[in-house]
Amino acid sequence: MFEKNLTKKMQDAVLDGRIAAKDVCRRINKPYSTLLRELNPFDTHAKLGAETMFDIIKVTQNVAALEFMARELGYTLQPNPEQRKAEKTDGAAIMM
Repeated sequence: MFEKNLTKKMQDAVLDGRIAAKDVCRRINKPYSTLLRELNPFDTHAKLGAETMFDIIKVTQNVAALEFMARELGYTLQPNPEQRKAEKTDGAAIMM
């Protein structure tokens, strides 16, 4: 069940996030229909790759999937305050 829950977290990040799903697709350079298929937890023939997952997390700034993975593995995910401060002062919001 771990895989389906993780895929669902990623699906929620894209479909229910602050950024429209089509904008996420444009920013990660992935066709909309392909990404929706990869995010479908019930599609057994399409899988979401780690690189795509990483790109989605960077674009959406939604770390729910990372928190879920950390919790499942017995870890705690914490933001790096120094990294956050550098991003704010540089004006370098993560955009693709």
